Amino acid sequence: MRSSAVTGRAPRPAGVTAPVRPVSADVVDTARGGGRTLSLTFDDGPNPTDTPRLLGVLRRHRIAAVFCLWGEHVDDHPDVVRRIVADGHALCNHGMRHDDMGSWPPARIAADLRETNDAIRRAVPGARIRYFRAPYGAWGQTPAVAASLGMRPLGWRLAVGDWEPPGTDELVRRLLDGVTPGAVVLMHDGGGDRRQTVDAVDRVVPVLRAWRWRFTLPARDRPQPARRTHTPR
Repeated sequence: MRSSAVTGRAPRPAGVTAPVRPVSADVVDTARGGGRTLSLTFDDGPNPTDTPRLLGVLRRHRIAAVFCLWGEHVDDHPDVVRRIVADGHALCNHGMRHDDMGSWPPARIAADLRETNDAIRRAVPGARIRYFRAPYGAWGQTPAVAASLGMRPLGWRLAVGDWEPPGTDELVRRLLDGVTPGAVVLMHDGGGDRRQTVDAVDRVVPVLRAWRWRFTLPARDRPQPARRTHTPR
């Protein structure tokens, strides 16, 4: 499914309340900082088994990542969301039911995003939700709605295809061969068995650090061009 490039600050959709601090509606796929930087992002969690393992790996390597949360899974596993926040990671709204919103009108999109945010804040009252990522990369009118609710639309430059696990060795190869300076990397901690992804991250980070790569969060306020590769689940 193709994503649409979104540029500029779109007008606020009818019925959507403006945030205290407006953010760009451009889909960001760029890590903060210059040179050999990248951002790790994880979709479709929380997963009660693999997300805690991943948190342990990230804590050991002292990396802050972005977790794109599926609202229904948040309601099922609020304790895991609390661990994500306690470890200092950034939160991303990934929709309540992982629906394709590409053809939805703004009012329906806003209702879904608010429902997801409410689920996250039931788990973590007052949680800051910095980003929104459209399920399946089907952006439609979601970027303007997300921005009007204070969330920067979050894309990616590298998707390693871990939604159909190809083996840990192959994921390691795809990460090392595919990463480019400033890339936002899309992986998964939920939506299935993600042991291979967790193991691949644990193996790749020391190699990239030895090559003088730095791990940062995605940019949030400065407009960036939208790019993408494979279509995730």
